Amino acid sequence: MAGKVFFSVSMSLDGFIAPDSPEELMGQQWMELQRWVFPQRFFRENLKLGEGGEEGRDNDIVREAFERTGASVMGKRMFDAGEQMWPEEAPFHTSVFVVTHEKRAPWKRPGGTTFHFVNDGIGAALDRAREAAGDRDVRIAGGGATILEYMNAGLVDEFSIALSPVLFGSGIRLFEGVDAGRVALEAVRTEPSPKVTHLTYTVRAR
Repeated sequence: MAGKVFFSVSMSLDGFIAPDSPEELMGQQWMELQRWVFPQRFFRENLKLGEGGEEGRDNDIVREAFERTGASVMGKRMFDAGEQMWPEEAPFHTSVFVVTHEKRAPWKRPGGTTFHFVNDGIGAALDRAREAAGDRDVRIAGGGATILEYMNAGLVDEFSIALSPVLFGSGIRLFEGVDAGRVALEAVRTEPSPKVTHLTYTVRAR
């Protein structure tokens, strides 16, 4: 049985998930947005940031998102930014399908991550990710434009937002340009923690 297609992101209170420019990643605002995840034990272990870290529900949520993911899909913009920042052992440990116009051979990294470059659209990338994932889920890793394409195409089953107590004022809005007339949401779960509020929704056609 095929798994679900989902995404999971951190979002500011005013609706932004990233700064406008890749050069601003790791800047102060982005670090504030992601402040909740960096201390988590599972996150630290997965990115080889050292031993220790916080445990609790936030840590469980990070681990659960990783464990349910059998393959990921991302856009070229996210890949370009990540290629500069990820450690040699990239943190996915599965196949990752990059939606791009660039023709490039698969890029295999230590630890089980292989990036595949898909030139024939989001549907083809998802088909390949589903096959690679088996009965596990496919995560649309980002960025915002790629998530929006999958949302508007009716290809997302579920999503989770870690709502952070920070304001961006500008940047990449998660739902900028969403076809709201075709998308309906059903609340699944709300889980507050001392640092963020975790919101989970299922998606269906309106």
